[in-house]
Amino acid sequence: MSKAIKKQALGRGLSALLKDPENDIKSVDDKNADKVVGNIIELEIDAIEINPFQPRSNFNEESLRELATSIKELGVIQPITVRKLDFNKYQLISGERRLRASTLIGLTTVPAYIRIANDNESLVMALVENIQRHDLDPIEIALSYQRLIDEIQLTQEQMSERVGKKRSTIANYLRLLKLDPIIQTGIRDGFISMGHGRAIINIEDHDVQTDIYQKIVSQNLSVRETEALVKNYHESLKPKPVNATKPASFVIEDEHKDTFNQYFGTKIDVKVAGNGKGKITIPFHSEEDFNRIIKLIKG
Repeated sequence: MSKAIKKQALGRGLSALLKDPENDIKSVDDKNADKVVGNIIELEIDAIEINPFQPRSNFNEESLRELATSIKELGVIQPITVRKLDFNKYQLISGERRLRASTLIGLTTVPAYIRIANDNESLVMALVENIQRHDLDPIEIALSYQRLIDEIQLTQEQMSERVGKKRSTIANYLRLLKLDPIIQTGIRDGFISMGHGRAIINIEDHDVQTDIYQKIVSQNLSVRETEALVKNYHESLKPKPVNATKPASFVIEDEHKDTFNQYFGTKIDVKVAGNGKGKITIPFHSEEDFNRIIKLIKG
């Protein structure tokens, strides 16, 4: 059984637990509360209400449709977060775009993190413990860091102290969440490494990101080869240098040009470069004309 299937089964089991009136969890001290804090739970969308204090009111329809298409193909990569209001009643904390997009494609449930009363410290402990596990993929670690920022308002410096990781390490994980969802899934499924992801993230255009991702997978490119690919892409965007032509070091007077023209009986082209060197071009129009010019040169 894959890790993804195990997670989904666990989410359904916890969902059933939360819908049992005899096990209504209201605080971290209640029975089975430890099974809720820090875990992903499949939650019915109908049981979730939008936060009335959500500062964001405008949602780009085209962007929502794109997200809905991504969710339809890949699932909800980053679960939403809700807080428990009452029995089987929740209020959205973060992830309204994901919730709206899931509704748009007809999903009835959505993966969610549930916050319950006085669970801040418990959540921090659960997330920190989760980050220390060895079987997590880089995206799962990044999502845990992001939750500590969004929900607990920890700074990267504070997280560094709590999890015993350098701030730069935490920043590198968080940057992975800027990758296109397809690439995030590729990292989670082991098609590419975190090193590949760190190279691709230096490109902002998601279409270009996915093009490079496809090349990595199809051609089995190393991280170093991927970095070279990204570097070549950036080089291609730089404006081509314009070679400035130096002005001629001296000017050929018209009377001198006329002298050549009269002597050879044709219009001579005379060019002078900036370094003083030059070129005289004598055109001819037929073999007879060529032989005529040869005779003039030989005298």
